[in-house]
Amino acid sequence: MLQVRTDATPDQTWEVDYRPNGLTTVNGQPFEWDLTPLGQGRYHLLYNNRSYSAELITADYTAKTVVLKLNGQQLELQAKDRFDLLLDKLGMSNTAASKVNELKAPMPGLIVDIRVEPGQTVQKGDPLLVLEAMKMENILKAPGEGTVAAIKVNLRDNVTKGQVLIQFS
Repeated sequence: MLQVRTDATPDQTWEVDYRPNGLTTVNGQPFEWDLTPLGQGRYHLLYNNRSYSAELITADYTAKTVVLKLNGQQLELQAKDRFDLLLDKLGMSNTAASKVNELKAPMPGLIVDIRVEPGQTVQKGDPLLVLEAMKMENILKAPGEGTVAAIKVNLRDNVTKGQVLIQFS
């Protein structure tokens, strides 16, 4: 069971139960449709005696979002599975769960560049440090958004696996 909402109507949600070889229901009612793949992310859809042209633009399975073009109009769908709904019910959203307090060294190595400073705000994916290990430079990136509280290493420091490199506030 998925709870689905769109960017076009963010206040409305649909409870969708999709079974690949069985009945699909929306809000507990049977949803009868005919979907024909046309190739390269394009589909033809028949629903309630109406014909629709659908194209899959992007699908992010981790974030559970899909962007479709339906009869030429772009539409973004966001889905929540039973685990997401349970986290919401417990007051623990994905954003709260992804808050990071520190960055640790993934392997032993040498710090060859520090690209942030305390007090700096970073976004997920921003480069923080460069760690040289086995003659390769590895750019360590921010695992989430936050503010750099402290840098626990200096340039040219040797670090061990699991050592705290940066703390976030």
